[in-house]
This record gives sequence, structure tokens and C-alpha cells, in this order.
Amino acid sequence: MNARELLGEYGSPAYVYDLGEVRTSLEMLRGALPRGSVVYYSLKANPHPALVRELVRLGCRAEVCSPGELATSLSAGAQPGDVLYTGPGKSRAEVRNALSRGVTHFSVDSADDVAKVAELAEEAGVRVDLLLRINPDRPVPGLGLTMCGGPSQFGADAATVLGDPQAFRGTPWARVTGCHVYMGTNITETETLLATFRTALELAVEVCAAVGVEPEIVDLGGGFGHPFAHPGPRHDFAALREPLEALLDERLPGWRQGRTKVAFESGRYLVAASGSLLATVEDVKTSKDRPFVVLDTGIHHLGGMSGLRRVPSVAAGALAEEETGETLDRATLVGPLCTPLDYLARETELPAVRRGDAVRIPNVGAYGLTASLVAFLSRDPPVEIVVDGGEVVDATRLCIARHAAERRHSHSPRSIFA
Repeated sequence: MNARELLGEYGSPAYVYDLGEVRTSLEMLRGALPRGSVVYYSLKANPHPALVRELVRLGCRAEVCSPGELATSLSAGAQPGDVLYTGPGKSRAEVRNALSRGVTHFSVDSADDVAKVAELAEEAGVRVDLLLRINPDRPVPGLGLTMCGGPSQFGADAATVLGDPQAFRGTPWARVTGCHVYMGTNITETETLLATFRTALELAVEVCAAVGVEPEIVDLGGGFGHPFAHPGPRHDFAALREPLEALLDERLPGWRQGRTKVAFESGRYLVAASGSLLATVEDVKTSKDRPFVVLDTGIHHLGGMSGLRRVPSVAAGALAEEETGETLDRATLVGPLCTPLDYLARETELPAVRRGDAVRIPNVGAYGLTASLVAFLSRDPPVEIVVDGGEVVDATRLCIARHAAERRHSHSPRSIFA
């Protein structure tokens, strides 16, 4: 079905996710990673149950950082013992909830985080494994959005751990089994990725030795880049495998025999290409000699992060569903919200669309709907349609519900996302 047919069947606007694209992305990523690597899917990129279910079916583990993401991953078939629970601000209620659901692997960001998870594990009578998340002392040059390397909420500073390793050794109830280092995100250069993994691996080996741990798993993070809201293919990172395997041979002998598992995380790369946002042109107008294209979608459906200027705005070549060859110069692409901040592109070249035209914004399967201002102005979220082999296999709509507040003695946080 083309965009006009899908919008006619299910309403406008609509996100469409293609499971075939998800499978292709995972195949390409696995081809770039060392053989036998553990791949975690980071649900923050897109927690749609159908996408999570497909990735879990294909052997990905789930990396989650909220009760809602945990519930989604378990409902999608993830085994609790394979889930990695991360995040710098895990509350006691969150940890208790995760333990009660069978989660036994946590990434911890400070000595207090180690102590908290250990205490709650002992309280629950559950033995857990901890990955020490480390913040390197220096960033790797060439990163866009860095996750660490300077002052950061993510991970314990390397100097802090090396200066007082006793505080990070865990307990009989919470055993430290390795390290977790995530340097940056949306990296498109193979050499830059390799540099981040080299830094992460060297640091993980040093920290494990200081803490007195023979690493069972080293999570080197991810950062595999992909176009956002722009036309363009996936980046091919196949050239990464050979030098990365050589680096592991040098720094982590025994990884080929499985004595130490090597893990990577990906969200953006695995699902970005699968998603398109379909919308309808509601108006085309001129103001002060400048064309404005008004869509029935905006920053409440696509743009929570672009509103923070962390991802690019929609590209000129992204819109046209049916090419006419004509363009609008110095045009602004806006949504329907009552705020001047509701724009997806400013002063750019856009296809010459007309009121009622269907348009398609590609490569928005990651950090699309749930990274946006979905509650702003109380407009309904768009329908989300999942296709496979050209056939619609699922169509749902996210619902944000208001409930009576629960008393604070509850140990099981409930997500507002239904």
C-alpha cells in the first residue's frame, strides 16, 4: 500500500514500520561486529512492541532503563535473565520491580548505585550481576553527542574507581562481572567507532584488574549512526569487524573461546530505516513572500529531540511522495500546533506540494514518536502501522492515560504509556 492508501485506510498522520528493514539492519550490524557478539536492543530508540518482538525473536537481548521498557521487553518475549537494566537514576522502587520480574543484570553508575542494588538484591534474596559503567577521563575526538569523557551523569569516573576500587567490588549478593563503557552516539565514521571501542576496551580491562574481577562480559556500548528524517541508506560498518577482532585478540585473550563475552548496544541503527512518518498537507500559504507548508503532524509527533537541536530537521528531499520536479524555495515546514516552535524545517527548499497531498518523512523509526512532545496540546498520537512483506500485520495507537495517583508504599511503578 502506498502512503495515500494507508492514510485513507487508517487516518492521517501515521507512522509505518517495516519489519523487513529491521531484519536487514540487524544482519548488517552483526556482519560488522566480532563473531559471537552479544547484541542488545536499546528500547529507548523505539519501544513499539512489534519491533521489540521481532528483534528478540532474532536473538537480540533487551537493554532497558524504565519499568515501562522492562514490561514491554518481557511482553515481547525477552527472557528476564537476558535483560540489562541501565540508567543513572534507578530508584529503589524501580530496582525492586526489576528484581521481582526476574532481572538479574544491572549496569551501575556509582559506588552508591552498587550499594543500593546490592542491598535490594539481598533484601529480595536474589543474586545479581553488575556491570560497572565507567566514565573515561578523556573523550574520543570526533564525537557528536558524547555520553561521557567529561563531567557526566553516566558512569563512575575512571579515576574514582581506580582510586578506590574497594567501593566498587560488590557483595556476595551483587557480583561485579565486567564493565560497561558507552562513549558517544550517532557516529558514522568507522574509524571513530573503532577509536571509541579501543578506549572502552582498554579502560574496561584496567578497571576489572583494579577491582579484582576476571571479566565475564565487557559491554563496549554502541553509537552506530544512521540518517534521521533525511533520505539515505544505512551506513555499512563491515570494515569494523577485522580491526576490532584484532584489538580483542590483543586486549582480551580468550574472547574467541567465550571466556569473556563482548556486548554491543544499538537502537538507532536497528530501527531507523524501518520507520516513515506519513502525513497530509493541510495548507500551503505565503507570508511576507515566504512559503509555508502546514502539515497535520509536527513536533508532538516528530521533534522532541529536534526541538532540543540534538537531531537534524527534516531534509528537503524527504517529503515528496510523488515527484513533480517543482520546488518551493526558502520554505518553512510547520505543524498544526499553536506555537511558533512547531516547525520541522526553516527556510529550505521543499517539493511543490498542494493541500491534500500525502507526504512521507523517511528514516524516523528511531527517536520518532516516543521521543517527541506527545502530550503537548492534548492532540492524539498518530496511528502506528507495522508492515511485513508489503502486508499490514499490526495497527495500534499509543494512549497516554491519567490515573489516580498510587500511594508511595507501592513497590511496582506503573507506566503511563498503555
